[in-house]
Amino acid sequence: MDLPCPEWVQHVEQKWTELRNEETERFCLLTDIDAIFNYGLSIIRPEDLNAFSRISEQYSVKKSPERASEFRQQGNLSFKVKDYTNAALYYSKGVCHADKNTEELSLCYANRSAALFYHSLYRECLEDIRRSLEASYPSHLQDKLRARQTACLNQLKKLEKSNQPTINQATPPCQKKRSTCISPGVCVYFSPEKGRHILAMENKLAGEVVLEDEAFCCILIPSTNKAGKMFNTEDRHCHQCLSQSLCFVPCPNCSYVRYCGESCQKDAWERWHQWECPVGAYLLTIGVFGHLALRVTLKAGQNEVKRVKNSTSKDNVTCSPYKSDSPVKLSLGDPCRESSDHADCYHGNSYTGIYSLLPHVAQHSPSSRFLLAITMAVLYRRLQDGPPPDKWASCENEGVSGTWRPEMSMLGATALRHIMQLMCNAQAVTAVMVKDESGMAVQSSSEIRIATAIFPVLSLLNHSCSPNTSISFNTGIQTDLLNQFGCSESHVDNPETSCRGVTVTIRASKDLTAGQEILHCYGPHCSRMEMKVRQRLLLEQYYFHCNCQACQRDLSEESQNATESIAPGLKCAKCGKPLQSHMDRYMCSWPSCGHQITSADVQNKLKGLQCLLDEAFHLMERDRLDEALKILKSASSQANSILMETHPLQGELADATARVYATTGEWSLAASHLKHSMVAIQAQFGEDSIELGRQLFKIAQLHFNGGDCGVALSVIPRAQKLLSLHCGPHCEELQELLEMERCLQGLL
Repeated sequence: MDLPCPEWVQHVEQKWTELRNEETERFCLLTDIDAIFNYGLSIIRPEDLNAFSRISEQYSVKKSPERASEFRQQGNLSFKVKDYTNAALYYSKGVCHADKNTEELSLCYANRSAALFYHSLYRECLEDIRRSLEASYPSHLQDKLRARQTACLNQLKKLEKSNQPTINQATPPCQKKRSTCISPGVCVYFSPEKGRHILAMENKLAGEVVLEDEAFCCILIPSTNKAGKMFNTEDRHCHQCLSQSLCFVPCPNCSYVRYCGESCQKDAWERWHQWECPVGAYLLTIGVFGHLALRVTLKAGQNEVKRVKNSTSKDNVTCSPYKSDSPVKLSLGDPCRESSDHADCYHGNSYTGIYSLLPHVAQHSPSSRFLLAITMAVLYRRLQDGPPPDKWASCENEGVSGTWRPEMSMLGATALRHIMQLMCNAQAVTAVMVKDESGMAVQSSSEIRIATAIFPVLSLLNHSCSPNTSISFNTGIQTDLLNQFGCSESHVDNPETSCRGVTVTIRASKDLTAGQEILHCYGPHCSRMEMKVRQRLLLEQYYFHCNCQACQRDLSEESQNATESIAPGLKCAKCGKPLQSHMDRYMCSWPSCGHQITSADVQNKLKGLQCLLDEAFHLMERDRLDEALKILKSASSQANSILMETHPLQGELADATARVYATTGEWSLAASHLKHSMVAIQAQFGEDSIELGRQLFKIAQLHFNGGDCGVALSVIPRAQKLLSLHCGPHCEELQELLEMERCLQGLL
């Protein structure tokens, strides 16, 4: 939920409609963010605060001993069937809901230590035993806990004596903090047409890193459907560094926030959580953008906001600090101390780089500006119920004050500025999540959004529907724990490096020539959406009409074939030739055939095929493989009569069929069907796409499992090339391919 919850939006919309005409007109004329916020602050009424509190009750983050006990019992049930991963995650939920220094907390820690022991996570097990004892674990149960402690120590000694690395590593230390790293030959330009943008000033090869950027702040995505999944992102990831863990440390005061260890817990508390914690339910109510806007503001502090605000006001550089004819090279300087030189403001700790992003005030509709202003005004009022944040309670040469002074309303106005910026500049942090399907030899995966972040340098890249870069994230995730979570973190660039926040690596996905603009896709990609859909989404969210090369190409093709065009992936059921779209029907492209079919009939057939595919997946999840295979064969037969091999649905059917055969150990048949799916994937995403690389990775696995060494070795190099191009040389899938290759070469 990026924006406020529907109930709050409805309340503010009602308030908007109740404004008198002169009040509405007055608000619509406001363009200064401080004035917009102060107006919102001036019309807040007690009933608004009461409504905000009432709505936020559904997002309660209070501790609950009853729920802690329930989660512990659910963990016990998973433990009994030897599902130690889910057991540990249930115990972690219990830990988060239990009050500090209680028997329930000690029981959750103790039970989790047992699950960690069976995962061979001995150091983590010892930590949980320590925590359990510190929380007053019942004395009559301690013998069993001490025995487990001894067993852990013995296992660690055995591993040490055998000179083997321990299976697990300690919770991510989060001690190194990487700063932004810029490739030589990259410059920032400004022009009235493009604003700030980044150019390659020398040739760059595909796969070459052009820049790495560190997030100024990030927020973990909360669940929007807790009943739909057993565990969600907030149950699996550290709320500070985003790393995954089975053994979280909770916030002592709320049930929502959890950390991979005491280090992240302490760091988050000192930076922002001591002020966010009392308003945790309110932050879930206003959505991710509002929460992230507040966190950016808390991190910056009053002195920094004043400094940057005064600087941009004097230099008139809110829109850009650059002359249109003067390129400025990105340089980092000291990340802890910003220079007045605007070329030196782009790194993860650069607040100047964040503040100077455009808020697009005029592009937000008046009702949208009103919603954001009222939301931030109400949040500011709720923050005033507690002590002011340290960085906002003190100014230069002044002592810390324990009261909220009038000038501190700048905090709310600054947060309002940032939420407006985030509408166009927020970046989704993604990971590859393997679908949790026990028993499946070949599992499906999808890219999921785990967090939202704001990056000073990444935000400068302009959009293209066919970008020349690919991005990957480093969230400090431990690669040796990933399989236990059903998550393949192919986006980790260096598994040996961890960081407090999140970093992004931008690589050239195509060869770049000197002077070429470095472009990033904001979401709508030409391989996934039609041009009209892409342009509508970009105009609605980012306020520009896309004129990238992909859109120009699609527009040109559309104008050339205004009345008739080849329908991609559809073929004539009578003769097999491609179909052409014509008004409300499709006609065979072979004139002597004359076969035609209405668009409605085509859509019905496609919906029918999708329903069969969904039914097959449902049967596969229930381990009814014979029935699933029968449905897939029927669907494939129907698809072959109307769809060409390049149609995406053909690829999905072939992929699903391959998974069934792989589950039953019929590796050759599985590989054969997976190869058929590659035709559709290559047609949709391109021969240099990450999607094709992942499909080649699965084919290599199938040939490896089937003992077909020669074919596996012939597939691996291309899979390695594509994975390295998009995900870097250290991604987990690439490491697995290297191990596979070494093993196969040893057999020859």
